[in-house]
Amino acid sequence: MPALIQATGTTLSLSVTSVLAALVLAVFLALGKISKNTVLRSVCGAYIFFFRGTPLLMQLFFIYYTLPQLVPALNIQSRFFAAWLAFSLNVAAYLAEIIRAAIQSIDKGQMEASKALGLTNSQAMRLVIIPQAYRRMIPPICNEFVMVLKDTSLVSIIALTDLTYQTKIIASNKASALVYIPAMIIYLIITGVFTFIFNRLEKRLSIYE
Repeated sequence: MPALIQATGTTLSLSVTSVLAALVLAVFLALGKISKNTVLRSVCGAYIFFFRGTPLLMQLFFIYYTLPQLVPALNIQSRFFAAWLAFSLNVAAYLAEIIRAAIQSIDKGQMEASKALGLTNSQAMRLVIIPQAYRRMIPPICNEFVMVLKDTSLVSIIALTDLTYQTKIIASNKASALVYIPAMIIYLIITGVFTFIFNRLEKRLSIYE
């Protein structure tokens, strides 16, 4: 159990830090996707299409195994950093679409009214549109976090000692698959706790709708 708890820390660290990094990148991607600048819109659209259109597992393989062969200077020694980079880049594409959809769901009259009051596009977006949109994007972002939490099990393929990989090691050493039972319970507890927190947050936000 101590080994599983320690590995759970790796799983949580990877999930939280990668989603936070992805969220920052996703904001820029979403704003670029709805930008009037054709080049910027195309670049952001291509990024989102690529990372949503290819499996996360393949992206993880590419960053940890393929990229160092193509560019030796980019050889990533840290398994955790390689996993964090793959998850951050992948999740950013999904969060960008969530943010974009939330922003575009706000009535266009809000932007027109803001401009009529003398606000610039950036001011209107920052002061009027985004404050209304963030309440709509919180629930799907929370759901995405729970998905990422479970998808971190993929990092066992590059031998990062997360909960899944540690479970496989113990099962191999003890020649018993019973260790998968407490591992699954740990996953259920983690997802249950975060789901409870997110549901409370969603209910609190709904009060202000």
